[in-house]
Amino acid sequence: MNINQVIAITTLRLVLGFIFFFQGFGKVFTWGVEKVYHMDFFLPMYKDLLPEWLIHLTAYYTSYVELVAGFLVVIGLKRDYALYSLATVLVIVTFGHGLAEPIWDLSHVMPRTILLAALLLLPKEWDKYSLDFWMAKKIN
Repeated sequence: MNINQVIAITTLRLVLGFIFFFQGFGKVFTWGVEKVYHMDFFLPMYKDLLPEWLIHLTAYYTSYVELVAGFLVVIGLKRDYALYSLATVLVIVTFGHGLAEPIWDLSHVMPRTILLAALLLLPKEWDKYSLDFWMAKKIN
């Protein structure tokens, strides 16, 4: 195996994981999800478009998934399941922003989507610096 493949997938995984982890960390621990819920990009933006309970649920769901799944991606544990859950966040964000403002800034969602898709498409065997890899190696 080429070391460039291993370094490439490790870099993709760490960058994507840290982006989501720190975003979730900020929402959960720095601001608090209730404050995030009342910020411009949640309740005020969607209060006339969606039921309030759904907006509230979405604020909590996206914040905690970003935190937990982002951490799992960083350490490479249950990587695919973490990526699937982060994919749901990207779909929710894309739908929500498109609903509120049909022409919106994609500069935050597109790079994350590309990194996530790349990780799902590249062979897992390249991801040698992950807990999933080391745990599978110990079992075999």
